[in-house]
Amino acid sequence: MDATFLSDFASDELVSKAASYSLEFMSKLDASHDWEHIVRVASLANLIYRRSVNTAEINPDTCSHRKVILAALLHDVADRKYIQQDQDSATVLFQLLTSFGAENSLAEDVQTICHGMSYKNEISDPAAVVALVAKHPELAIVQDADRLDSIGAIGIGRVFTYGGAKTTRPLQGSLGHFDQKLLHLVPLMKTQAGREMAHERTERLRLFKQWWEEEESVTNTSSNE
Repeated sequence: MDATFLSDFASDELVSKAASYSLEFMSKLDASHDWEHIVRVASLANLIYRRSVNTAEINPDTCSHRKVILAALLHDVADRKYIQQDQDSATVLFQLLTSFGAENSLAEDVQTICHGMSYKNEISDPAAVVALVAKHPELAIVQDADRLDSIGAIGIGRVFTYGGAKTTRPLQGSLGHFDQKLLHLVPLMKTQAGREMAHERTERLRLFKQWWEEEESVTNTSSNE
């Protein structure tokens, strides 16, 4: 397994087991949520963590790099879209991590972080997420990293891939996801580094949407002639 973001944890058996499990689990899924997605999210989380420490936005004494990486590695394992039939999304991460030798408190924290990443939950109860980030600052980093991978050029590829793999919506339906969610993520980013990257990636979404509408307008014009 060649993943640069794991270099700081080369001798960490728990992280190694989590990475191996994630690789096996995610490699079975469609390309919108595969191992490469995990590598990108974990790499972005690592980058955001380092930048945030360097700017003193976060304190490494109260924001665990290890928890950030574990949550980035496992955040989609309990996703209800992909959960295995014999697994309970509410407890699967705790059970998995403790089976790898993690202490109960660490397993509970990582599970809480992963469960707190939902966009829908944040929209419905933003105050709850603010409180959760205050208790688990690692959530801000992993959530920003995951959301960054849903926008920009890669995000465009992922949204159309997911539409084809998991839904029957037409291409226009996937484009509609831009206005429903993807173009509205910048205000929800929790870290300065995350916001800066999100601004740039969101502009790529806007440009793509503009190109799409220009090309589609030719079809509409032709049908009216």
